[in-house]
Amino acid sequence: MTGSSSRMIALLSLLQTQRDWPGAVLAERLEVSPRTVRRDVDRLRELGYRIGAIKGPDGGYRLAAGSELPPLLFDDEQAIAVAVALQSIPSTGIDIDEGAERALATVRQVMPSRLRHRIDGIRFSGTASADRADPATLEAVSAAVRDRQVLRFDYGQTDAPRRRAEPHDVVARQGRWYLIAWDLDRDDWRFFRLDRMHPRIPVGPTFTPRALPGGADARTFLAARSKGSDAVDLWPCIGTVVLDLPARDIVPYLEDATLEELDSGHCRLTVGSWSWIGILAFVARFDAPFTIEGPAALAEASATLSARLAAASPSR
Repeated sequence: MTGSSSRMIALLSLLQTQRDWPGAVLAERLEVSPRTVRRDVDRLRELGYRIGAIKGPDGGYRLAAGSELPPLLFDDEQAIAVAVALQSIPSTGIDIDEGAERALATVRQVMPSRLRHRIDGIRFSGTASADRADPATLEAVSAAVRDRQVLRFDYGQTDAPRRRAEPHDVVARQGRWYLIAWDLDRDDWRFFRLDRMHPRIPVGPTFTPRALPGGADARTFLAARSKGSDAVDLWPCIGTVVLDLPARDIVPYLEDATLEELDSGHCRLTVGSWSWIGILAFVARFDAPFTIEGPAALAEASATLSARLAAASPSR
């Protein structure tokens, strides 16, 4: 925060504590000149703060009636970020839609009118996650991660055995929330979906945190395990093909594949998957001719898939 911004926030704080402030007293408290105080007051008025002038030999300033809670000092980008973040709650996977709506309404009320107009113009609908976590579960699990305490919880079906784990970190990924933890019963790293967890109180004893395999951070570790790796965020099978399609027909469906445009009707596509046939399935959905560039294992998988499809066809 700049010195000017810090000073204006301090000025607002002073105006809140006492209705009438002589200009000279404000200047002394802020350790600036009366001229600087006048300039800061003008800036705050431009932002929508209602600050009146006091007539008299000393002059001064007064925070207008009803302004005990002054507008928040947000810039345009911050206001837009708040509006987008709170309206995006349904797609985050946490069941707090109503709270987010009330929070946006509250924040809006204490913004300057100019910024209220900006955020009122931002309205959109997102796709709500079908697997939504209870905010109380997120709070309980996050606290166990922070305090390094063994977590006891039911998982999935109500008659499933109770689980015990050393919680490492909570990660949000593709609309779901996951706990990365060392499973004490299976003696290995596991992922647990928060929408399936039911923490039990009290929590267990404290523990010494373990390092994730390969020194990976939590996000990388989760992404790597979802691709069949321990610590490297890469698919075990990666192949390259040339598709007889223009780039515009492929870009909307790339997911984590990479695309290189060769000419107006051909593109080089590099795709990763659990298996070589999985790569072919991804490419085949574009319903266009393609040529395999490599590796050799992908070409071999193509022959295998071709034989399987031929065998699956009904005999004539």
